[in-house]
Amino acid sequence: MKFTLAKPRYFLKVTNFLFPLALVLGALCFAAGLYSALITSPPDYQQGDAMRIMYIHVPASWMALFCYGALAVFSLFVLVWRHPFAEILAISVTPIGALFTVLSLVTGSLWGKPMWGAYWVWDARLTSVLVLLFLYGGYWALYKAYAHSTQGIRAASLLAIIGVINLPIIKGSVDWWNTLHQPASLTKFGSPSIHSSMLLPLGLMTAAYGFYFLVLFIIRARTELHKRKLLVQEGLS
Repeated sequence: MKFTLAKPRYFLKVTNFLFPLALVLGALCFAAGLYSALITSPPDYQQGDAMRIMYIHVPASWMALFCYGALAVFSLFVLVWRHPFAEILAISVTPIGALFTVLSLVTGSLWGKPMWGAYWVWDARLTSVLVLLFLYGGYWALYKAYAHSTQGIRAASLLAIIGVINLPIIKGSVDWWNTLHQPASLTKFGSPSIHSSMLLPLGLMTAAYGFYFLVLFIIRARTELHKRKLLVQEGLS
């Protein structure tokens, strides 16, 4: 099976256009999002100004899940179709997903201190996100553990696919178990239980995180492509 569009030359061509666009749009969204989150949006009637960390925490959590979903898809292509470019994309997205997961855990802990009286509790949502971080770390450890990269990427890809089971656990943890974590406020997109004055900065920050991910992903993938090209050239010389 051939994936004509999933080739490095097409990726480089498309990202030459996407990279500056994502950079500019990401900067604009960050500026507008931070301004509306910190200046124009009102404090929560229960949590006060401590609620503002939501604008950092929630998009980071969403992006952590998105990155792992992308990693699982790339890993499926590695295992089933042995696609070499999928390997590059998988190892490019992994550190970014781990970064978002760390940011989610740190900001969640900072949010939890004034709300729960402790930086950390073994809450179902917090624990399942911590497992997500371990899955990212386990993927990278397996990838680097083998002397032959082919064995490493296959073992890591298998772990990534198995780990997908944790994604619905993270999503449903606040509904399935009695947790301290507040339930989702955007379950119904038609009538979310969050006011528009808070929904706008949250949307802007989510878009900013998305563009930030795209910028990092393009940089990492292009770097890995050039590195492998250089290794091939050195091998031939």
